Amino acid sequence: MKVKVISRSADEFTRERSNDLQRVFRNYDPSIRSQEKAVEYVRALNAAKLDKIFARPFIGAMDGHIDAISCMAKNPNHLKGIFSGSMDGDIRLWDISSRRTVCQFPGHQGAVRGLAVSTDGQILVSCGTDCSVRLWNVPVAAPMELGGSTENSAEPISVYVWKNAFWGVDHEWGGERFATVGAQVDIWNHNRSQPIQSFEWGSDSVISVRFNPGEPDLLATSASDRSITLYDLRQSSPVRKMIMMTKTNSLSWNPREPLNFTAANEDGNCYSYDARKLDEAKCVHKDHVSAVMDIDYSPTGREFVTGSYDRTVRIFQYNGGHSREIYHTKRMQRVFCVKFSCDASYVISGSDDTNLRLWKANASEQLGVVLPRERKKHDYHEALKNRYKYLPEVKRIVRHRHLPKPIFKATSLMRAMADARKRKDERRKAHSAPGSIKTKPLRTRRIIKEVE
Repeated sequence: MKVKVISRSADEFTRERSNDLQRVFRNYDPSIRSQEKAVEYVRALNAAKLDKIFARPFIGAMDGHIDAISCMAKNPNHLKGIFSGSMDGDIRLWDISSRRTVCQFPGHQGAVRGLAVSTDGQILVSCGTDCSVRLWNVPVAAPMELGGSTENSAEPISVYVWKNAFWGVDHEWGGERFATVGAQVDIWNHNRSQPIQSFEWGSDSVISVRFNPGEPDLLATSASDRSITLYDLRQSSPVRKMIMMTKTNSLSWNPREPLNFTAANEDGNCYSYDARKLDEAKCVHKDHVSAVMDIDYSPTGREFVTGSYDRTVRIFQYNGGHSREIYHTKRMQRVFCVKFSCDASYVISGSDDTNLRLWKANASEQLGVVLPRERKKHDYHEALKNRYKYLPEVKRIVRHRHLPKPIFKATSLMRAMADARKRKDERRKAHSAPGSIKTKPLRTRRIIKEVE
């Protein structure tokens, strides 16, 4: 009697090593797999739920300052180094991997208001309310690499005393110039004890400054008279000025699209602008319920992080109207400064409670070594969530964030106020002569005027 058998190659199911997973042969013919979409939908749901279960964004706090953190700076030449300055004049260099102080920079007699590091990572510039600018040599990476927590003290290589207090500083990309702001905008050189250029437009204090990453001669400032001003160092006077309804506390250029910048405003929103067209915002980023104190772009240019007076840290897409993530802890107080790490994997926040906090940029990301098989599975789950993200159940799970009760109540109140305002405007328009009332879009509503 002849017996018919199914023949198959042993290579298709034999494991190469005893530790490998058992190979399973699958036929991907769609006519055979009629339930494929239903199975994928369930997998997308489970992937979204698992993301929520494993979302542990907070890594740890860096404790050492004895007063509120007022400013921070990244070291472009060293991935693990971050500088912080506090309201009592203390400046520290931290090693992010061990979360310990590597070096201290004593000397300021008042609050440190600005920190900036040169592009080569060798010079640290600090300024504060004691009317002085100090230049420091950044210690080499050896102590950090060895993992030692020797709290060395550094001496400044230069101290420049000027006429008035400083509110911020930023260093030019790839040069020796840096800008300080206070009563006016001053441009300095590492080797000069006095400013090489000064700009003044109005009599109000300038509170933040940022050099353009693509054009080294262009910089943007925000002032307490609610203005945002653009300066070109090749000219003797400012280029353009825009006045908004509320003050801008900080701003940041997009490193991948250097013509665009985002301003962190006192009204709880962030406004993205094109430097060539300041009469209209490109995008309005809403979600904070109090003043946004600081903002910093990711090195990828696809998202930015904000810190607010409402004691939360949020991550926004560069073109998204609402935040992707919200980070908060019970002990964290008002957030005054935030930074993305140089590899876009972490977020560092400095707050009123004297602590720096380290967060993951992706809340459910797995730390440590990820095996190729795990990476493949993660990519597959991400693709599934992206494919089914518009379906109501998946969308609801992915969007859900736990909010502190005060934030939740304030958000509900602001939404009710906005709805009431909208109804009032609609009624006024309905009972007025046609064309007599024009509704201004949200992107231009907060802008008062532009001055050339």
